Amino acid sequence: MTKHFFSALQGRRSYYALSKEALIDDQRIEELVGEAVKQMPSPFNSQSGRVVILLGQRHDRFWDIVKEQLQAIVPAESFQITEDKINDSFKCGYGTILYYEDLSVVEGLQQKFPAYLDKFPLWSNQSSGMLQFAIWTALELEGYGASLQHYNPVIDAAVRAEWDLPADWSLIAQMPFGKPAAQPKPKEFQPLSARIKLFK
Repeated sequence: MTKHFFSALQGRRSYYALSKEALIDDQRIEELVGEAVKQMPSPFNSQSGRVVILLGQRHDRFWDIVKEQLQAIVPAESFQITEDKINDSFKCGYGTILYYEDLSVVEGLQQKFPAYLDKFPLWSNQSSGMLQFAIWTALELEGYGASLQHYNPVIDAAVRAEWDLPADWSLIAQMPFGKPAAQPKPKEFQPLSARIKLFK
């Protein structure tokens, strides 16, 4: 990884046109995900973040499950648009990363520190957001594009059953990734003067 940190931030965009071409080997993907999971901050060092990496046929199966679950609730006349979006974008990628939070850990903190009872779910989500960002940026450094999707809770039960995941794991987000097949549109930015206040 030779990119400057802020170059990586600039490159970390939402890519929807993806291909299945491998840019690094699967072990490397597991390594960078593992390092991000290990190094992410969490409240009281609770380490509640959980990640599922789906590659190859497992990746394809995941998006088939998404379509199956959505077909049950999306009106028939609208479903083709949904199906095309999944088939032509997310499923075209190399893999998908599922982000979970272990609620047994969060609930344990609530019991141990009742003064912060209402804060731990918020802090848990903040920790997950940092993990998502870290892995997203790490994938970008390896040449992959990704996007963040939220088909939960519609898909939760079916995905849990497919891969026999613990009941305490709460699905937060899904990240399809792959080699970019097209560049995203230019991004517009609000003036920093309206977003930052500096006091000396």
